[in-house]
Amino acid sequence: MDADFSIELGREDPVLDFPWTDPAGKLAYFDLKRQPELIAKVEEAEKFAELAEFLRRVNSARSVVESAKCDVWATEELSAEEEIFNASHKFASYVDLVFSDIEQRRSLPFHEGFARRLTELLRRAPEIGAAVEVCVRRCFFGEAGEMPEGFYFTLYINGYGNDASAARKNWAIGVKLVETAIVQLSAIRRSEV
Repeated sequence: MDADFSIELGREDPVLDFPWTDPAGKLAYFDLKRQPELIAKVEEAEKFAELAEFLRRVNSARSVVESAKCDVWATEELSAEEEIFNASHKFASYVDLVFSDIEQRRSLPFHEGFARRLTELLRRAPEIGAAVEVCVRRCFFGEAGEMPEGFYFTLYINGYGNDASAARKNWAIGVKLVETAIVQLSAIRRSEV
């Protein structure tokens, strides 16, 4: 599996306010870690069972992270870098994750180490038409002034294929591999504490 990570802390790079609501007030953060029943309100999880299962597992007590945001889409627009997959279709998603532990949220070295271990673990998976990019970014937690800034992850999981069905199948495999790797790394992290 193709997997990589980056640290994106420049002025123009995305940031996350956590918890969040969109300016129009139509979308909002749901605390799935503490209220797992709210998954029924996550539109993307209702449409895609693979994402729903991913959100259940990464928000479970076994995981050291929790979800903040997500989205799923399909496209036939691929970048030059994606030509290695020799595909015409892409099924893609992103999930923003934060560490559940407040002190870990503030540690850039901890985020970088977790991202590095996650990508190393995913690179051991069999070659499939899927890719993962783990981006460490700046996050502002709580209401203004409540907590200093910290960090979060954006996980981009892409599946590729020569038709929409094959791309979605490879995406689903990628989602499952990332989900399993996060739970595995969470178990290792808990044993280190």
